Amino acid sequence: MNIKKYIFIPDFILERLVEGKHVEGSMYRDAFTGCITFNAYNRKSREPGYEPPKDRLICALETGWLKESARRIKFFSSVKKELGRRWISVLMHRDLKQAMDVMEVEEILDRV
Repeated sequence: MNIKKYIFIPDFILERLVEGKHVEGSMYRDAFTGCITFNAYNRKSREPGYEPPKDRLICALETGWLKESARRIKFFSSVKKELGRRWISVLMHRDLKQAMDVMEVEEILDRV
């Protein structure tokens, strides 16, 4: 039984492989042609001159911050353990309340 196997790999992927770079992707058998095809994952970080968008600082809190990215609202709070559970709880709840108040004000301003 003599079987010839062909793997279709686009030229830009071969160039990356020749340069010694790692290429992540998926390999599958194409149902129409019967060839094995390799598709590289499209990573934005590989585009020349690409810089990831920065998160926008909504407000700086006493023990952390509240930021907005393209897809998420990020809340961060950092408190020393030595303060004790009760103090930590009070500080975190105060920061969370302040962050929620700022978000409500921003939503009101966005609607105006």
